[in-house]
Amino acid sequence: MKQPFEELRRLEAKYRITAWFYDILDFPWELQYRYWRPGLVADVRGNVLEAGVGTGRNLRYYNPEAMVTGIDLSRAMLRRAARRGRRAVCEVRLCHEDVTTMESIPSAQFDWVVSTFLCCVLPDHLQPLAMKQFERILKPGGRIRLLEIIYSKDPRLRRRQNFFAPFVASVYGARFDRNTLEHLRRAQKLELLGTRFLKHDTYLVIEGKRSE
Repeated sequence: MKQPFEELRRLEAKYRITAWFYDILDFPWELQYRYWRPGLVADVRGNVLEAGVGTGRNLRYYNPEAMVTGIDLSRAMLRRAARRGRRAVCEVRLCHEDVTTMESIPSAQFDWVVSTFLCCVLPDHLQPLAMKQFERILKPGGRIRLLEIIYSKDPRLRRRQNFFAPFVASVYGARFDRNTLEHLRRAQKLELLGTRFLKHDTYLVIEGKRSE
């Protein structure tokens, strides 16, 4: 097994560069994502942990009743998120944190964990560590909402994804073959509530909760 800290250091180093042009590169996809983001967080209230907050694209859409703690492995991405955080209508706190350890994040304090496209980036062998942290920081009954992109079963769409896969892996460190849904199902104290697709069979929303 690869050393997790070595892998995460490489990922953090990648985003020191990617952060400079992340929003520009992501612009074609954001033309679609910006219509989804309000619906993903509109009903979210209370203490919220956004894991992999990135450049803060979701922050403007949270309800004023949300108190959002955004964490990210990349300090460079967090600096860009801070600008969006200042314009948000909710309370925002940003922390440099590793989702597999969350050393500065208290236990059983959060009503929600929200994440968009984090687990596409997080290698499969590290995802159980992230799920364990989600279990730890959520209150009993606390909710999880994850948005991920996965490989399509449609041959035409699959070919298109295969075309973009090397670029996506090189620039974002992301892959379409992560098994996030299975990792949540196997978590000891997390319960799967349901799944739904936002587009085709590729953009997958995973809903879950912390056991009582």
